[in-house]
Order: sequence, then structure tokens, then C-alpha cells
Amino acid sequence: MKLYVGNLPWSLDDAKLKELFAAYEPEEANVIVDKFSKRSKGFGFVTIPNDESAQKAIAELNGKDIEGRDLKVSEAKPMESRE
Repeated sequence: MKLYVGNLPWSLDDAKLKELFAAYEPEEANVIVDKFSKRSKGFGFVTIPNDESAQKAIAELNGKDIEGRDLKVSEAKPMESRE
């Protein structure tokens, strides 16, 4: 299951995001960055192959304070097309 993780601290990179979700055995973790400035956009995605672990991660980490910011964790939704 792919999870959306929002309201990330600017200091978090891919490795730190994966470390944050380590207890849930993530397969992949990506912080989305601006292609020009290379600065974090404040959100990312974590892929957890086991749906039960992913649901547990949502329940336990949504609203958790990380460096003064409350994480927003939910199941990722498909990107809407822009016209």
C-alpha cells in the first residue's frame, strides 16, 4: 500500500523518512522535491507491502509531532489529471 505523508519538516530526506517508518517495514520512501531548487515540498510517499502494517502506520503516525510539525498520514490517492 502506498501512503501519503504530508506536513513533513523541511529537514527530512528520503533516508530519514524511511527510518521514521522502519517499524512498519517500508519498501520505499520518497520525499517530493522541487525540480529547480531541490528543496522539499513538505510531503512524500512511503510504500509498505503489507496492508496490515500500512494501516497500523496510518493509525500510529497520523498526527504525530515530528520536529514541531504534525504529520498527516493517509492512503495515497491517484493523482488527478490537470487540464
